[in-house]
Amino acid sequence: MRRHNDSSRGTKRSRLLTGGLGLAVLTTLVSGCSEAAQRGFLPQGATVSTERIENLWVWSWIAALVVGCIVWGLTIYCMVAFRRKKSDTGYPAQLRYNVPVEIFYTVVPILMVGVLFYYTARDEAALLDTSEKPDVTVNVVGKQWSWDFNYVEANTYEAGKQAALDGKPGAEAALPTLVLPVDKRVEFVLTSRDVIHSFWVPAFQQKLDMIPGRVNKFQVVPDRIGDYKGKCAELCGAYHSEMLFNVKVVSQADYDKHIADLKASGRTGQLPNGLNREKLEPTEQAKIPTTQGSSN
Repeated sequence: MRRHNDSSRGTKRSRLLTGGLGLAVLTTLVSGCSEAAQRGFLPQGATVSTERIENLWVWSWIAALVVGCIVWGLTIYCMVAFRRKKSDTGYPAQLRYNVPVEIFYTVVPILMVGVLFYYTARDEAALLDTSEKPDVTVNVVGKQWSWDFNYVEANTYEAGKQAALDGKPGAEAALPTLVLPVDKRVEFVLTSRDVIHSFWVPAFQQKLDMIPGRVNKFQVVPDRIGDYKGKCAELCGAYHSEMLFNVKVVSQADYDKHIADLKASGRTGQLPNGLNREKLEPTEQAKIPTTQGSSN
């Protein structure tokens, strides 16, 4: 007994036409999306690396959406085409296995994961590449619950204090401020003075953990002058939410002036960047060319 009615050629052509029309509509909608939607609703990028990050993010979502539509479509099709009819009696024919389908369900997911892994590994290697010589090196020191910034080449620093989020005006101005020159390669050397933190500037679209006793690094080239926000992205204690800082990307002249102002205020040398509270794990000396100076 036939379990369902076979589709006619006209019906198959209609389905193909419907699928093609749906794909065309999806393409049109994507191309007509707002700028925020086209970058996957990520923050507007402020470095030359953000285009790479946005492409990986957006295409990963597109691939996931395509797979989701196929799965949803097949699921709904099976629910409709193979639903039980009044004329059906007894149980449908029982099949133990279907080798082609099982091979398909095994090979296709492996290929999908392999492609996603390849592009993720490729972009991650590029984003974490520190082989080029930086124009500016900043040792970012995380501490509960603020930040210190050692400008290595300039041999000066910015010491941070915990934010006072009491609802009164002026809290943002009191946050430590990281000043960077536009269109210059900046290397962040990340160290922690106590527990695990994570250095995150959303506009840079990448972040990296700061692990006690270890040194992590990454480089960016800021390409857009402006004011940005930074925060810790790793739960690091009771006042994690108050571990905030400002970022200013400025012209080279303004950057030089800021460095001169820091030195004129007596902030010469480098702040300690190793563990200074308790030995949480065996430590290694921070591998950065700094000289120990004032401490906060």
